[in-house]
Amino acid sequence: MAQITLDEILTILKEHHLLVDSQLGDLSLNFKQIAYNSKLVSGKCLFFCKGNFKPDYLLAAQSQGALAYVSEKQYDNVVIPGIIVTNIQKSMSLLSAAFFGYPQNGLPTIAFTGTKGKTTSAYFTKSILDRTYGKKVALFSTINTVVGTGANDVVKSSLTTPESLDLFTNMNSAVKNGMSHLVMEVSSQAYKKNRVYGLHYDVGVFLNISPDHIGRNEHPTFADYLHCKEQLLVNANICLLNADGTHIKDIYYAAKATTQPENIYIYGRTAVVSELGIPVDFQYTSLEDSLTNNKIQLTANTDHAKRLGIDGQYEVGIPGDYNEGNAVAAAITSALMNASVDDIRNGLAHTTVPGRMEIYRSKSHGTMYVDYAHNYGSLHSVLNFLKSQAPKGKITVITGSTGDKGIDRREGLGKAINEFADQAYLTADDPATEDPKVIAAKIADHIDKKKVAVSYIADRKTAITKAVTESQPGDVVLVAGKGHDAFQKINGQNVPYEGDAAIVANLVKGL
Repeated sequence: MAQITLDEILTILKEHHLLVDSQLGDLSLNFKQIAYNSKLVSGKCLFFCKGNFKPDYLLAAQSQGALAYVSEKQYDNVVIPGIIVTNIQKSMSLLSAAFFGYPQNGLPTIAFTGTKGKTTSAYFTKSILDRTYGKKVALFSTINTVVGTGANDVVKSSLTTPESLDLFTNMNSAVKNGMSHLVMEVSSQAYKKNRVYGLHYDVGVFLNISPDHIGRNEHPTFADYLHCKEQLLVNANICLLNADGTHIKDIYYAAKATTQPENIYIYGRTAVVSELGIPVDFQYTSLEDSLTNNKIQLTANTDHAKRLGIDGQYEVGIPGDYNEGNAVAAAITSALMNASVDDIRNGLAHTTVPGRMEIYRSKSHGTMYVDYAHNYGSLHSVLNFLKSQAPKGKITVITGSTGDKGIDRREGLGKAINEFADQAYLTADDPATEDPKVIAAKIADHIDKKKVAVSYIADRKTAITKAVTESQPGDVVLVAGKGHDAFQKINGQNVPYEGDAAIVANLVKGL
């Protein structure tokens, strides 16, 4: 049973130099629950005062049976005692892990970070390892959280990397459900906000980095964004790096600072990492690359890469040359977890990712694609691939951008559309407290209207319907941004939404 004593709490906080003061005296006091949401508090609970916290939340927690609270400040509106700390996020992560008995110790973990490709790489890896370990692989992704094999063990994710208490709750559930491994995505915000503080991974993968998540509510600078992402490598036993991405020199030395050379693997399309003057461990080349077929050749170039024994040809089930690197990362990490070549081959060939390059074909209209692409890097990659496959067809994009975060994405989306599209319908994504028309105008500022026909349609379903029904044979329609998301975030509310994929599927069925 999950629990933690006051003695354990104070010991952990002191060891990490987080404890300021404790108003509790009985070291044997035992907490049976931990929570940061006052609505979830029950008896014998330790309550964390985190985020945009209001004193009324603590009063509510007290009335529900909280025995004590942890906070960066003392509250005088309650009678329950407090434990005062220097950093509430770090404290919550450490104490959550201890409360559940450190479930990460029984769950070998592969963690992916990168501006793009995290979700696809995670799904590739789970697809492979599920074959090796009898579908006993947990998944914490942007799309779904999987903690078991039952229908109720799969839920829609609300964050790429959840709050630490939720993260360790899910880990504990995975262990209790007999899951053997964990594949997870780790966002830069997870490190910025200490959601994974103290967590260590068996394998850490750095896929790529490009400007994103820089703005008033996220990272103040690109340097800060890069630094936060590099923390995954500092906290991994084995590091896997993509030589095709930018800033590989910085990323490599971040890994090398805490990891032995034989535990660092580099993969890429070329034989040598030009910035470092060293060979890649794994080189891959594209053998087939079309809307229906994708095949790669993987070759080990160094001794410690050859020991994994995974040279050969592999079919990749998700189209797009930009997904080939994601498949390679999954193949290597799975081999490190003892997957066989057959498991890797079958897993890569049969991976499907909800909302990732989903194809909907029509007889008398164009071909529709639904993808979660939401920044310059991902939208550029998808459109570049689609344009190469349909050079004579009209390319239409339906997209928007999130409000209150990722401000720099708007320029990037506009630039990607300007590079490859013939027509764009700008619409609402998750506008939050912002006006979606204003967001769309910011995207449009970076599109040459002489090259691309740009329209604003406020209602997302209406925009998708217009693009799909007006498409002609040979045309390509890309609906980007929301995939299977069942809500739009508007003024602090989750407003029900059919989802891009469902809307497109129904339209094509009607056609």
